[in-house]
Amino acid sequence: MTRHALPVAFYDRPTLDVLADLIGKVLVRDHPDGPTAGIIVEAEAYIGEDDPACHAAPGLTPRNAPLYGPPGRAYVYLNYGIHELVNAVTEAEGHPAAILIRALAPVEGIELMRARRQQRRRRDAGAIAEPALCRGPGNLTVAMAIDRTLNGTDLVAGPMRIEESGVSPVALVYSGRIGIRQAVDRPWRCHWKGHPAVSGPR
Repeated sequence: MTRHALPVAFYDRPTLDVLADLIGKVLVRDHPDGPTAGIIVEAEAYIGEDDPACHAAPGLTPRNAPLYGPPGRAYVYLNYGIHELVNAVTEAEGHPAAILIRALAPVEGIELMRARRQQRRRRDAGAIAEPALCRGPGNLTVAMAIDRTLNGTDLVAGPMRIEESGVSPVALVYSGRIGIRQAVDRPWRCHWKGHPAVSGPR
């Protein structure tokens, strides 16, 4: 698999266009413990102040400031005080939008991912199957050692990047977003059809 980082221009487009093109790309994390990487198989779009499920709905705040910043940066936040979630910021600066990465298919550092996930488990449930290692937005950040220190990171040249993989899904499926309470009818969740690493309904 030959990989190269996606340019800023990839993100500086309408969010739903980026959403479709993001499936099949590779999220890479460099870490002192070793590198990890996974193919993006599921993601969700959150677009603008008129999207009640988007963190930009209340307007600009210190917390959501990365959403208003330049495209091609990471927006990492703590969800419900438990899970740190990672997003790719899209569209032009001043137009808040991002894509939540919901699931990955591991391709590099698999045993390191497994060790991190096992360490965070509250009970011993045996070995975690490979498709489940990064299934779900909270699980993938644990497996990839992604936390809020990476908030605002440059996704082109930083310690966490999104790269072209040369891999294309056979088909994409769109549905309503999951794990939220508002605007669930907007078909802004996109996933690789039938992939075992997808976190929600397939």
